[in-house]
Amino acid sequence: MSAFRSHGRGHLNGPVVVIGTGLLGTSIGLGLRGRGVPVFLSDPSPTNQAVAVDIGAGQPLGMLRDESPELVVVAAPPDVTATEVAKALAAYPDSVVVDIASVKAAILAELQGSGADLTRYVGTHPMAGREKSGPVAARGELFTSMPWVLCPGPESTAAAVQTARSLATDLGAVVSEFSADEHDQAVALVSHLPQIMSSLLASRLQGTPLHALSLAGNGLRDVTRIAASDPTLWVQILGGNSTKVVEILYGVREDLNRLIGTLEEPLAPGARLDLAQLISEGNAGQARIPGKHGGPPQAYSWLTVLVDDTPGQIARLLTEIGEIGVNLEDLHLDHSSGQNVGMVEISVLPNKLDHLIEALNDRGWRVLQ
Repeated sequence: MSAFRSHGRGHLNGPVVVIGTGLLGTSIGLGLRGRGVPVFLSDPSPTNQAVAVDIGAGQPLGMLRDESPELVVVAAPPDVTATEVAKALAAYPDSVVVDIASVKAAILAELQGSGADLTRYVGTHPMAGREKSGPVAARGELFTSMPWVLCPGPESTAAAVQTARSLATDLGAVVSEFSADEHDQAVALVSHLPQIMSSLLASRLQGTPLHALSLAGNGLRDVTRIAASDPTLWVQILGGNSTKVVEILYGVREDLNRLIGTLEEPLAPGARLDLAQLISEGNAGQARIPGKHGGPPQAYSWLTVLVDDTPGQIARLLTEIGEIGVNLEDLHLDHSSGQNVGMVEISVLPNKLDHLIEALNDRGWRVLQ
């Protein structure tokens, strides 16, 4: 069965082979199986493969008979991705092969030097994941509404690109197309630098007394959330995109040196202005991050509702906000230190704020601004 047949509405029919049953590979299998696409799984770890099969992500690759897969997805670690892609291109000469590694230029360069037929290859990168790893953490809906970048090489055919696009759209992702170099430059800033900064900050907490950490609020938790990521994977990611990451870190170093110099003499002429400019530059950068549904950034109004730390309270609050007829734009949860109450931080459109506060107060909720 040829991979280059008509796709009708652009959906995959399968079979699809997934090589690698970690978080992403298993999630791809679960998502495709949910659409009725036959999936076959392979992993060098028999345990990982068995778990992925047991949770319904696909069947063992050995059960695929003579039929040629429509698509092969290489979900291997970045340092072996090019090798696995080349093997798949040779093993399945009628199939499109994609990888989902988070670095693209180094993999493409290695493949171009391998002599593999790259007309059937498309590099891709789903911008989705969790702090947890392995097939047990997989979710079929992991890619829903998340960015999925296609990075066709100069030899990729239009049919191969369409098959790669079908994979992403079938899994509910939002597809964009970059060159490999553009991709690596972008993710160095929006993905790799945040991981580095989160890990560096979290590393400062190792010797901190617990009574000091008890003062931590959502700010620290938000900034250090991704510091729980897999170290082995990030060694490969950062090593594979080191040139682009280092360029950005040079700029961060300049900013840190500037800040250190200012704080060493905080009362010097111009010091306060420099600090204000630094924070303002952060405001300007944060405001450029796309808003809801990828649209333009939009300012929301926030309020905090105190809830008893008992089962069902948050569900009741959200239900009543729905009854009031106000749409939530964002929601954060926190706990009050030393008190048996939770704090639900809610953002809404500014023109809905007063109405929501009044309605919640009327219903007996404790509202703070």
